[in-house]
Amino acid sequence: MSDSIFFDTNIIIYLYSVDEPEKQHRSQALIDSHEGIISMQVLNEFSNTLRKKFKFEYDTIDSAIKELSENFTIVTQSMGTISSAFNIAKRYGYSFYDCLIIATALEHDCKNLYSEDLQNNQVVEDTLTIINPFV
Repeated sequence: MSDSIFFDTNIIIYLYSVDEPEKQHRSQALIDSHEGIISMQVLNEFSNTLRKKFKFEYDTIDSAIKELSENFTIVTQSMGTISSAFNIAKRYGYSFYDCLIIATALEHDCKNLYSEDLQNNQVVEDTLTIINPFV
């Protein structure tokens, strides 16, 4: 079994977007080849983006969420996660919501975090490597 990989919202969004087929195919290939973890935060951001940006109907979003829940381990965040996110924000300067993603990935012993929005190849807390799969 390969190491657990955390996927940021933007990578998941590309699975459902037809605007950028190369990113869609790359995202699908990554997800097919790794044990994927996402958080409730990712699901919430995903749902909001599908509704606001892509104008998906709620039934379609609900189906997409169910599909994701069958293909990913979905984890929650605790008060400890929030506290860790504040510490990460102070140390690395990312936005709080990005730090929640990072803290959750660290909490679940992920070795890599796939994200388009964070600094490629940065190692956080000597443990988690951020990878932009599109560079």
